[in-house]
Amino acid sequence: MEKFTTLEGVAAPLKIVNVDTDMIIPKQYLKTIKRTGLGTGLFSEMRYKEDGSENPDFVLNQPAYRHAKVLVAGDNFGCGSSREHAPWALLDFGIRCVISTSFADIFYNNCFKNGILPIVVSQSDLDKLFDDADRGANATLSIDLAAQEIHGPDGGTVHFEIDPFRKRCLLEGLDDIGLTLEKGEQINVYEGRKHVEQPWL
Repeated sequence: MEKFTTLEGVAAPLKIVNVDTDMIIPKQYLKTIKRTGLGTGLFSEMRYKEDGSENPDFVLNQPAYRHAKVLVAGDNFGCGSSREHAPWALLDFGIRCVISTSFADIFYNNCFKNGILPIVVSQSDLDKLFDDADRGANATLSIDLAAQEIHGPDGGTVHFEIDPFRKRCLLEGLDDIGLTLEKGEQINVYEGRKHVEQPWL
């Protein structure tokens, strides 16, 4: 998993509450278990018209936000079914951080397992970040995970809380497999001892 230390990029405002995982990546894209290629399906029911052409009114189709790295979203982001394809699609599009006042638990956990930083802020801080994100190409936010700070284009700073263990995993690029491999030496010792004590296994 790619490490998350600092991130600087354009923030796109998605002023919608209760964005569920089917809105993030509709069910027709769930046939694959590959983590790549899903970016084209991200928010597809809002990004594209029925004829397949782009909807120019959707934020990620607007020139200023086509390469957004941060998504500033309404309350209860990621609710609905527990599809890991949702963070995969965000990551494949290029979004590495989502900021909201609250997240659905499963989506929130899946973000950390895939190298995306979900940040919970107060409503007043979210309103400030929406104002920053409304600036188009000038809507650049800088996120410092170690300091737990979001820096706006005018120098304003928003502090955020994060679980220390999850913070460490992102900073060091550790997913579940990486955490297991950290214990490789102890596992090898255990396996060697079990082979001596119970060779029939």
